[in-house]
Amino acid sequence: MSKLSRFILQVVAVGIAAAVVILLIQPNGPNGKLPVVEVRQAPEVALPRERGPVSYADAVEQAAPAVVNIFTARTVVERTPLESDPFFGQFQDRGETLRKRTQTSLGSGVILSAQGYLLTNNHVIAGAETIAVLLADGRSFEAQVVGTDPDTDLAVLKIKARDDLPSITVGRSSALRVGDVVMAIGNPFGVGQTVTQGIVSATGRHSLGINTYEDFIQTDAAINPGNSGGALVNALGELVAINTAIFSQSGGSHGIGFAIPVDLARDVMTQIIEHGEVIRGWLGVEAQDMTPQLAESFGLPDTRGVLIAGIYPGGPADQGGLRPGDVILEVEGETIEQAHEALNLIALVRPGETVRITLWRNGKRVEAQTVVAKRPRAE
Repeated sequence: MSKLSRFILQVVAVGIAAAVVILLIQPNGPNGKLPVVEVRQAPEVALPRERGPVSYADAVEQAAPAVVNIFTARTVVERTPLESDPFFGQFQDRGETLRKRTQTSLGSGVILSAQGYLLTNNHVIAGAETIAVLLADGRSFEAQVVGTDPDTDLAVLKIKARDDLPSITVGRSSALRVGDVVMAIGNPFGVGQTVTQGIVSATGRHSLGINTYEDFIQTDAAINPGNSGGALVNALGELVAINTAIFSQSGGSHGIGFAIPVDLARDVMTQIIEHGEVIRGWLGVEAQDMTPQLAESFGLPDTRGVLIAGIYPGGPADQGGLRPGDVILEVEGETIEQAHEALNLIALVRPGETVRITLWRNGKRVEAQTVVAKRPRAE
């Protein structure tokens, strides 16, 4: 190959690479209307596993400035104790037995973009009339709600700052392994920014009854009230999850905390910023995991598949001919073993698209098709 040919190929390759970058940043073209969110993505670098560092101060120093305290307030109306008093109650009008007071709460959040976009939990800001964000450097801002997703308990906020805002480097939660070191950064009990350290105890936790869509990372890093919405970072200081819930009978940490993977949280944030909501596919069925007893009664060889226990009247499944008592074996050729798998697969289908479903009905396999609808918003 001549030098001229090699030069031309190099120029073409560079041009293609530049075009790919532009399309990734602006999928609708340079004049597209969709907002572009600038997020710092960590490179794919394997964490050193032979020996851990003596200190994680460097990781904390990198991540902590982007973790914020969130303070919310709202006005609540409550009855006075005199209303229920049999003597004083008869002398008071109803308006006199009600009083207003300001209810406050606190939580944490993470700045994912220097443009001012924050992620936190929906339950941290739900019902709030005012939301204040306090940065680690002492600056405070009033935050606006961009959008919420109750199905995953996530919310996107935005603050406007004249000066540069710190933003966290986003890691890959899919690369986490059980035993990896993680740190929780947040504002427990309102004492101020606090860092606790632990390991990844488990991944893929679901069916906990916390959210509709669950794929939690479990950790023994101490998570307490006020940590909700804060960052779970790896040993390099990269965000891998949003701290969300704890398993506790006392209200304090018992070493069982749950965090939403950043891969999921980032997708939710992107959809909220671009569309104002998270758009998911919906079948309109009530699904139940199979048990050995159910499998035997339906003549199935094992417990793979999910039982349709109910159908939403007029919903996509109803219109597609699915019936209570059907067992979903496959969705688009992918074997279904548990109800949450079917829920997650259907959620990824665009509303209006047709999905192929393999059923077990009356002792034999049946193929069905139904048009997926947009999932109604959870309140």
